[in-house]
Amino acid sequence: MKIIEVRRDEEMEEFIKLPFALYRDDPFFSPELLRDQREYFSASNPFFDHADVRFFIARRDGETAGRIASIVNHDHLRYWGERAGFFGFFESVNDPAAAEALLERVRTELLQAGMALMRGPMNFSTNEQCGFLIEGFQYPPMLMTPYNPPYYPELMQRYGMVKAKDLLAFIAGVPEALPGKIERAALMAEQRGIRVRRLEKRRLVEELRAFKEVYNEAWGRNWGFLPLTDDELEYMGRRLKPVISPEMTLIAEKDGEPVGFLGLVPDFNLVLRRMKGRLSPVSIIKALYYRSRIRDLRLLLLGVKASFRRRGVDALLFREGFKAVRGRYERVEFSWILEDNTPVLRLVDIIGARRYKRYRVYERPL
Repeated sequence: MKIIEVRRDEEMEEFIKLPFALYRDDPFFSPELLRDQREYFSASNPFFDHADVRFFIARRDGETAGRIASIVNHDHLRYWGERAGFFGFFESVNDPAAAEALLERVRTELLQAGMALMRGPMNFSTNEQCGFLIEGFQYPPMLMTPYNPPYYPELMQRYGMVKAKDLLAFIAGVPEALPGKIERAALMAEQRGIRVRRLEKRRLVEELRAFKEVYNEAWGRNWGFLPLTDDELEYMGRRLKPVISPEMTLIAEKDGEPVGFLGLVPDFNLVLRRMKGRLSPVSIIKALYYRSRIRDLRLLLLGVKASFRRRGVDALLFREGFKAVRGRYERVEFSWILEDNTPVLRLVDIIGARRYKRYRVYERPL
């Protein structure tokens, strides 16, 4: 078993393409376009401006057996004051030796960087995908959610990784009518002068600044939270722009001040599974065909400023958001939700959503 650091373009290509081999026969594999992945792992990603990231490949008898990234996120060190380093983008054949070699290389890197704790997976941070799927393997992944083989949790446990935090996903049918409790709370918010409007896509950069204001305050003390930089915000906006639907991306305001935000996105994984990472005339035709067949949504973002909580703002956002999707979509996934985020868990319970997936972030002292 050899662990190779990615230094050349062809090695990064090997890193990116490994999942295509590992999941070759898996009907749930939903890869981003190769074109987009190459750009994501390049220096144009502003995450690299405040993090030291090194990529590694495991090779056995000349064949690629796994991959991993070592991440020292200086923004995390400053914000939380804990010497935690991260691993991300882990993929491996079902071989404890390969997994151990990859994790041990990251452990060595993090120790040399002065870290005291290894945590992951983070791809690259909690602002993106994190955690391994540990329950719900019978369901395909929704857009921008993790997916992995069932043996990954065992590989982590064998290496001595333990649970840091679980993240939950819930599923519900798009309701014909919201529960009376939510309708009453939404009316109360309106009576207090809260108004909800659609995102204006032509003013996306300015609208994202409104989102950032809400995001950084609403999620500020959530476990693992990191504030987005301006460059990261614009980069995220460019990546999400193709899937943003203005009528499902809502901003709640009080006297022109943003106080809440809701973002529903269609589950474009249905399309990505057919494109298989390729952009070609055939895959484009498939994309156009399957795009019209999307019936699932993901509630990607929901946040309310702390000073406006318990005033019905979240209920008003739900009411207006579901108005736009009734008759067009059948189900909505609420994800991910921290296992101890009681207010949001109560909200999805009121709507009648059931938990159907669980993701786990692991950690180990160094």
